[in-house]
Amino acid sequence: MPLTSRGKFLLLVAVFVVPVIAAWIAYFGWRPAAHSNYGTLLKVVPLAHTAGTSVAGTPFDLGALRGKWVMVNLGSGACDADCRRQLYLMRQTRIAQGKAQSRIERLWVLEDAGQPDTGLLAEHTGLHVWRPADAAFLAQFPAEGARASHIYLLDPLGNLMLRFPANPEPKRMMKDLKLLLKASQVG
Repeated sequence: MPLTSRGKFLLLVAVFVVPVIAAWIAYFGWRPAAHSNYGTLLKVVPLAHTAGTSVAGTPFDLGALRGKWVMVNLGSGACDADCRRQLYLMRQTRIAQGKAQSRIERLWVLEDAGQPDTGLLAEHTGLHVWRPADAAFLAQFPAEGARASHIYLLDPLGNLMLRFPANPEPKRMMKDLKLLLKASQVG
């Protein structure tokens, strides 16, 4: 059955109007309930009080890590089993990023005067072990429970932006990091 001129006109109008209406509904009315990130997005805040010393006792400012994504673990120098697991997860998550692993650094922030085990440090080559000069640095990391039970993520501009839950699932951490590295042109 051939289309009448009126039918052709209505079809032509529909071809142009329906996508505009669908876009308007998607933009103003539809909000997906699910999100794809595993870690908790934090209010993006640049870290302050970034001066401190490395485990070797030399001055080290966290500004030196700018331009890289930084996974952060806060804890005692006497690293317990949970701390060792966090450091292991950070190392393996970084390695799992393949060629992009050069865009990621790992930082262990010591909350006390304890000295880390040299054997543990030997297992984690490339790990920055750092003690802040100002205790106010630690207060910048929001936590559900103990700070030491979380792994945090700093963006390449030095902003605290993500917190993984306590006892994180490695595959989901890797997925979050992979998505961030893919989307980011910085770092």
